[in-house]
Amino acid sequence: MAAGTEGLEGIVMSPSQISMNVTDTTAWATAMNNLGIAPVGLTGPPLVSDPICVPAFDHGLGLMTGMAPVNPMMTSISLLRPPVPPGLSVVKEIIHCTSCTLFPANPNLPPPATRDRPPGCKTVFVGGLPENAGEDEIREVFEQCGEITAIRKSKKNFCHIRFAEEFMVDKAIYLSGYRMRLGSSTDKKDTGRLHVDFAQARDDLYEWECKQRMFAREERHRRMLEDEHLRPPSPAPIVHYSEHEASLMAEKLKDESKFSEAISVLLAWFERGEVTRRSANNFYSMIQSANSHSRRLMSEKAAHEQEMEDAKERFKNALARILTGFEQIVAVFKAASKQKAWDHFSKAQRKNIDIWRKQAEVGKSIFFQFYQLLQECVRT
Repeated sequence: MAAGTEGLEGIVMSPSQISMNVTDTTAWATAMNNLGIAPVGLTGPPLVSDPICVPAFDHGLGLMTGMAPVNPMMTSISLLRPPVPPGLSVVKEIIHCTSCTLFPANPNLPPPATRDRPPGCKTVFVGGLPENAGEDEIREVFEQCGEITAIRKSKKNFCHIRFAEEFMVDKAIYLSGYRMRLGSSTDKKDTGRLHVDFAQARDDLYEWECKQRMFAREERHRRMLEDEHLRPPSPAPIVHYSEHEASLMAEKLKDESKFSEAISVLLAWFERGEVTRRSANNFYSMIQSANSHSRRLMSEKAAHEQEMEDAKERFKNALARILTGFEQIVAVFKAASKQKAWDHFSKAQRKNIDIWRKQAEVGKSIFFQFYQLLQECVRT
């Protein structure tokens, strides 16, 4: 007991900070146990035994092992339930307010049951309120979870609280199971065990549906913009036939860069039935311009064929040079394999020469077959 007290003095507080005579030892031990502090620096006999005073206390660390105290009302800590490691129970702390006090439930009891969360839930049901609890006391407790927009209190011991945001509901649910006591009274009308659960409100559902419709509109607008971006551009409108447009079209048919555009207009005029006895000469001149373009295409085709033949000849000559090089390399290996020179090489050198000769022969055979195939293609 003494060793544990000395270790705790260095971590929690020094004996000079707490030094007083204790008359009612039981009351003092109970208060210290509730605060999770071992009684140190006291004059007189030990108040209670070590296991009773601080259960599961590690003197080497000065921490409560097996429990993780959490104060859900600390402004710097979110009330969202953090993931608890397996085998580690969460012990809630006492919450002190101006007009009331909240005491946590027994940690050995199962967590309070809740219904399925409605979509867009911002409203909670709070049951088990003290009979004398007014709207001010309720607001003082639950306003620490977030901004409250409305409180609907019933004549019985329950109410509905609506928050500004959905995440505030999770903080309020965390208070379920706490015992609420107004002031320091012990009257039954001033105490009650809170039961906080999700509530289904028409306002929450309406706001959630409005958000879903807004998201759907944004998604449709985004898809529409993507479709417009990916849609090919519309073709240019076809001009109506006139002698002036016919003369311009005849000039475009002679221009290679504008030939495709002019041909599409000429085809549209034919489909519209613009050819008459009066406009036949203009259409004949445009047909002549299209035919002259076909002659240009034929000459261009012949030039490309000549380029193809030249490329084949260059490729054939390159393969012939490669094949000649392989034949020369194989001839070198064959000369080195003759008895006159072979006996002067070491065993490792002979092994390498033999491997290189086989590789050169394989490469020569592959290129020879490819060269023959190319010659057959050129003949055909």
